[in-house]
Amino acid sequence: MQASIRLLKKRRFLPLFVTQLLGAFNDNLFKNAMVLFVVYSVYNDETSETWFSAVATGVFILPFFLLSALSGQLADQRDKAAIIRIVKTAEIAIMMVGAIGLGLIWSGVAVHSVAIPLLLVALFAMGVHSTFFGPIKYAILPQHLHDDEVLGGTGLVEAGTYIAILAGTILAGIIPVEAAAVGVVLTALIGYVAGRQVPPAPSLMVPLPIDFHIIRSSIALVRGTMHIRRLFLAIMAISFFWSVGAVLFIQFPPLVKNVLTADKAVASLFLAIFSIGIAIGSIAINRLLGGHVSARYAPASVIGMGGCIVAFHLVCSFWTPAPGDRLLSLGEFLAHPMAGWLSASLLGVSTFGGMFVVPLYAFLTTTVEKCEAARTVAANNIVNSGAMVAGSVMALGLSVAGVPVIQQLLLVAAMTIPCAWLAWKLHCACD
Repeated sequence: MQASIRLLKKRRFLPLFVTQLLGAFNDNLFKNAMVLFVVYSVYNDETSETWFSAVATGVFILPFFLLSALSGQLADQRDKAAIIRIVKTAEIAIMMVGAIGLGLIWSGVAVHSVAIPLLLVALFAMGVHSTFFGPIKYAILPQHLHDDEVLGGTGLVEAGTYIAILAGTILAGIIPVEAAAVGVVLTALIGYVAGRQVPPAPSLMVPLPIDFHIIRSSIALVRGTMHIRRLFLAIMAISFFWSVGAVLFIQFPPLVKNVLTADKAVASLFLAIFSIGIAIGSIAINRLLGGHVSARYAPASVIGMGGCIVAFHLVCSFWTPAPGDRLLSLGEFLAHPMAGWLSASLLGVSTFGGMFVVPLYAFLTTTVEKCEAARTVAANNIVNSGAMVAGSVMALGLSVAGVPVIQQLLLVAAMTIPCAWLAWKLHCACD
């Protein structure tokens, strides 16, 4: 662990770490400020709230499905540091558009006709931003780090990402929406400065023509990756994990408001606890594996995750709601006799999740040649995003069909079983 932390003193790692941390922070500050404000201040029924949460999630994920093949080609065939600078410049413009949308929705001007569509456009553009940055932040690690540092570096990136998600999520729940509008622009500016410090990472392969046909290139990329059995198993296991995560993140705001009868600060707390758990799991699994990339603990980790989801469901089922139409404040929620059990079960879900997914991401970038790492991550992103969109559609369909959010948790728990089976097959194939 100390060896991993020492990477934070290295210029070959620190600027990238700070850049991705600020990007994750900004994504979540903007998205959660938008979703929580709309859920708590615009809509007043569980179906509409779940609908908006699902649409926002789908809009952010869609670019990963459409553009990951292109981003993977560019990352492998161009200087990764140069792409980072372009992407961070675009983030400034995107967040200015998002800030205008947040300002309009706060002032109550053209909320449905202009503000919400503008916010969704900015969210889609941030999805594009993350699509092009995502393959780089993992693929650049084997290029800048030594072989025995890659797992530790991946763990730090994952932990840093979720700490940033935590910070952005907490702020989104407690600061006014107009403050969030200013914050997202300032963070984008700081992220641009950090991104300019990332050392060069030129292509390690002979330049090839870029295929800009997104459908053809996506099919070719996935087909060229998934035929390798170990990569197929790793990508499918990660995809099941993120489909579970997508459904949970969609469910949190309406579940907190309508089942737990708590305000948006509590919804923000739930997302924060989830992020803390992922960070804890990311660091813990690196310690358990001693820097060795392995799926040894993945099956048990995801089964533990499923068990904690069932526990979370049971606590929600016995929750005593607030009287009348009032919502519990954060302090009142924490004073509730079942709040500790609820928080512990949620922390267990995310900690086991972090222990499951981090070694699989490290596996993706270390199994292939360094010059193919970005395309492998991009292929993974395509399949992951398809699974997350499917999870979003499933959550939306269940809500429209009248299935209560609390009952949907059991289906989410069941989804961890095929995830564990895939992880076991990967362990048998590689370890």
